[in-house]
Amino acid sequence: MNFTITRQNLHNGLASVSASIPSKTTLPVLSNVLFEAKEDGVWISGTDLDVSVRVKVPAEIKEPGNLTAPGKKLQEITRELPDQPVEVTTIGEQIELQCGRSHFKLNGLPADEFPKLPVVDFSEGLRVGGQDLNSLIQHTSFAVSTEESRPILNGVLWELRDGEMNMVATNGHRLARMGVKVEATGTPSEDLIVPPAALTQVQRLFEDDSTIEVARGDNHLGFRAASTEVYTRLIEGTYPNYDQVIPRDNDKTAIVDKKLLASAVKRMAVVASDQTHRIRMKFEPGRVHLSVLTPDLGEGRDELEIGYDGEELEIGFNANYLLEILRYMPTDEVSFSFKAPEQAATMEPLGGDILDYLCLVMPLRLLD
Repeated sequence: MNFTITRQNLHNGLASVSASIPSKTTLPVLSNVLFEAKEDGVWISGTDLDVSVRVKVPAEIKEPGNLTAPGKKLQEITRELPDQPVEVTTIGEQIELQCGRSHFKLNGLPADEFPKLPVVDFSEGLRVGGQDLNSLIQHTSFAVSTEESRPILNGVLWELRDGEMNMVATNGHRLARMGVKVEATGTPSEDLIVPPAALTQVQRLFEDDSTIEVARGDNHLGFRAASTEVYTRLIEGTYPNYDQVIPRDNDKTAIVDKKLLASAVKRMAVVASDQTHRIRMKFEPGRVHLSVLTPDLGEGRDELEIGYDGEELEIGFNANYLLEILRYMPTDEVSFSFKAPEQAATMEPLGGDILDYLCLVMPLRLLD
């Protein structure tokens, strides 16, 4: 294998795949990236066996070939190289880089030791807008569970329907759901449960103005746009019926300023319990009182003016969950709806381009 490539193109390619390289692994080849020099350019691939990334970078190919080489080290080297053409050559199982007066040789491993990437047929898939997909990912994936006791909740539910698609994530204590309208193409409905690590790669690598091809092959999902491909295994199983936990009868609604509420909650969180992060919110016409009492630390109180004309109600929440939801609310004002201290509350954006976006947070029992 022998090719010449600009330092920037080599660095960009390595940076694209580097996030899929595991930091610790018992399989040495997983610390490597796969180079495949073909007539139309160089393909660079990285994988952790769950998520794989493959990108094509332009290069002048003198001799096709392939080899795997240490991904992180190559990225560090190319970051520091002068901005000159880089000649990449393989000698046996070594990869050699020559750039100006800089010269490196790194030990590699044969390409046939590198895991085979999943096979998906993109001609059988669908096309989605980068902005729609990235928006769904950004506004929902924060809510996935990190607990291993319920693996199904470690993924994001992606509901594909003719004319719309939704993403949902929950850990059982808070939930985020977003939907977008898409062009109806007569495609059959499908539910996919996607690991958030894969969606992070999709969001990182695909621009908002790109058109992304999405296709399924066995238990894998592939994303492709231009010269970048992302593959992930899917989480198997049936996602819980989240719709039945979304309350339809919350009859008390407060209109709150997102930034002011987030600031007040942050202040209360400082003295909240490290275990429960519980804060108390007392709603009354025109205002909300926030308070915290942590016996071994102290207490705090604050209040905000809000749009609320319902009856008085006290309800407890995990401050961290409220802050997470507020961080991803896309509008300055938020509609905060609830019914009783022991029932789920919902938050939705208010004003602007009204989105089909809803977050739910379960209350915490107040200890008087």
